Amino acid sequence: MLDTAIKTQLKAYLERLQRPIELVASLDDSAKAQEIRGLLADIAELSDKVSLRDNGDAALRPSFAVGLPGEAPRIHFAGIPMGHEFTSLVLALLQTGGHPPKVEQGVIDQIKALPGSFRFETFISLSCHNCPDVVQALNLMAVLNPNVTSTMIDGAMFQDEVNRRQIMAVPTVYLNDAEFGQGRMLIEEILAKVDTGAAARAAEEIGNKEAFDVLVVGGGPAGASAAIYAARKGIRTGVLAERFGGQVMDTLGIENFISVKETEGPKLVAALEQHVKAYEVDVMTLQRAAKLVPPATDNGLIEVQLDNGASLKSKSVILATGARWREMNVPGEKEYKAKGVCFCPHCDGPLFKGKRVAVIGGGNSGVEAAIDLAGIVAHVTLLEFADTLRADAVLQKKLYSLPNVTVIKSAQTTEVTGDGQKVNGITFKDRVSGEEKHVELEGIFVQIGLLPNTDWLKGTVDLSRFGEIEIDARGHTSVPGVFAAGDCTTTPYKQIIIAMGSGATASLSAFDHLIRTSAPA
Repeated sequence: MLDTAIKTQLKAYLERLQRPIELVASLDDSAKAQEIRGLLADIAELSDKVSLRDNGDAALRPSFAVGLPGEAPRIHFAGIPMGHEFTSLVLALLQTGGHPPKVEQGVIDQIKALPGSFRFETFISLSCHNCPDVVQALNLMAVLNPNVTSTMIDGAMFQDEVNRRQIMAVPTVYLNDAEFGQGRMLIEEILAKVDTGAAARAAEEIGNKEAFDVLVVGGGPAGASAAIYAARKGIRTGVLAERFGGQVMDTLGIENFISVKETEGPKLVAALEQHVKAYEVDVMTLQRAAKLVPPATDNGLIEVQLDNGASLKSKSVILATGARWREMNVPGEKEYKAKGVCFCPHCDGPLFKGKRVAVIGGGNSGVEAAIDLAGIVAHVTLLEFADTLRADAVLQKKLYSLPNVTVIKSAQTTEVTGDGQKVNGITFKDRVSGEEKHVELEGIFVQIGLLPNTDWLKGTVDLSRFGEIEIDARGHTSVPGVFAAGDCTTTPYKQIIIAMGSGATASLSAFDHLIRTSAPA
């Protein structure tokens, strides 16, 4: 099952086991069961601390569990955790075997103190790059707290279970048989949802912080760059973000980041976070900014109010809130989001194997999505509002070569239709003839660009007609002491490397503002 190179690497990892672990297989007569048996046998051969038994009684078969001998296992894999999920398997082995996790002690203490019983099930696809973060977070919780169990379920392998629960997006997490959440979640986010007192404690802690010299709002590439440049000046720097990494966490392949031939969004974000935390930067995640209050007097402090009621003050502020997926804003879209309306073809595409889907948008993202999906689904209908596609010529040539793709131009989407539980079609108007048409399908992938995350700034800083923060060449906004960078601004090209550069520019401008108005603390 495992090739020689992987076995050699895994054997080295398993030398870190501090106590015996046990693999428990629950198999059937399927070919997938034989693959699982082979995988587990390979692992067991690599360490004398790993044992294997195949008399498991899990309801989902074929599957296996990782646990301690003599104890009921708490980590389960219903599927073959290869691809993006192989790291989840390796970490489950190591952490069950006593290897310390790389999380802060406060997080460990919070997990161990959780009251109650938590049975998590996470539906994933092996091509989903967001799913491992969720699986690994829940697995760690199961390792640290005996009242937590975690089961990874490969939606492609257990299609009947996917259809029964009408799951149309991954990762989808269930807690004690009730839907808990969808999409990428960090362990801190999961804990915030299950630990009811966490939000209040965080708000109180934030409210007691002293004023910053530079407060960066946003944790994407622009925000990370701004924070590093500020911290290197030796001034008090804070980062406020809903999640570190921003939109980049949802990006799979990155091949235009100069000096790095290719990487993936989560890998780049991990490197950014490590770099930021190498300096004395106060990083506050899981926090949403609600209002920006300009200084009441010259050289006064700027206030950023949060959704949780707390507020932070700073001598200067850098807005780097990034952007989010643009929605169609048609009837039925919100009702069927994650019930057939999707935004990530890499993550959710495998759930639509053999089905009919639509892609909305004829730019590079839309055409790339249609090409990827064509290899999985029965048929793709690409709808483009304009009378021509905007994607690169090489992508269009590939698209038109595919036999199971239909391209419809001059199409204005007017409604997403469904049966109350899931999508069953899309309605659009032919902008040439005016005729309204309907296409029956099971999934819709929206790929029509991004919207800046600036709603909370309306009436405070000047925004363009597209909602972007208006800035000059130095990153200044219309409010003294407030600067902006990245995809949320009028910077014309929305690229990671440009966002990083603009973050550095804004940070240097903020420092220049500080030394000209007051001595940094």
